[in-house]
Amino acid sequence: MSIVGRTIRWVLNTIPRTALQRVAGWAVPVLGIFYAGKGRECPICGGKKRKFLPYGYGPVREDALCPKCLSLERHRLLWHYLTTVEAERLKGLPTILHIAPEVCLMRKFRQMYSNKPEGYITADLCSPLADMHFDVQDIPMEDNSVDIIICNHILEHVESDIRALKEMHRIMRPGGLGVMLVPVDYSRETTFEDDTITDPRQRAEVFGQYDHRRVYGKDYPQRLSAAGFEAVEIDYAAQFTEQERTKYSFGCDHIYIVRKG
Repeated sequence: MSIVGRTIRWVLNTIPRTALQRVAGWAVPVLGIFYAGKGRECPICGGKKRKFLPYGYGPVREDALCPKCLSLERHRLLWHYLTTVEAERLKGLPTILHIAPEVCLMRKFRQMYSNKPEGYITADLCSPLADMHFDVQDIPMEDNSVDIIICNHILEHVESDIRALKEMHRIMRPGGLGVMLVPVDYSRETTFEDDTITDPRQRAEVFGQYDHRRVYGKDYPQRLSAAGFEAVEIDYAAQFTEQERTKYSFGCDHIYIVRKG
């Protein structure tokens, strides 16, 4: 592991997330100066670097974090999917609820909705970047009030993911779409959770991160369906050549899309 990788892992596990959200916008680009060159290109911001920065709370992934817009592999993959496969839907500027908004995606959506700012709503439990603050297990919004919900890498943190999913199903309009990415261990047939594990160090050891409450397995789409959604798992990265996957550093995460009939 590189010195940069070890430093980033220490920062992620030591400094409170709200503080990181305030300083990452200027601190990470400074690190990016040392990665000048060509070989990698971010499809979100267009930034070009020799390679991306390492990133990870536990095992550190090399070539992961874009130093210009702070995107990770899953963000770059998802943005490509949304702006190609779902491009026509986005042209109509549907009402979007973006839960725990990632800075790289939030900036792009803010630009997209510059003439209709009320159509793009951000929410988080405590992030200073969000428009609304609430627990995703108890969403203070009316039934059938949003067209698209983006909720990535959140469900592994909450006490009851099923309750959170049912809340999102409740507020989504019929015909709506949701993006519900989570870290999945594809070697597991079923999701593992144990509420008796509360110590951050034990959670990091068992679940992969100090604030995770479960490890999802290959049954994750069934959990989405149990909340009332029609769920689809897409291996979107597999549609690209190896050269393209390396250039954009897409990783190998699957995209999980839900729809409300």
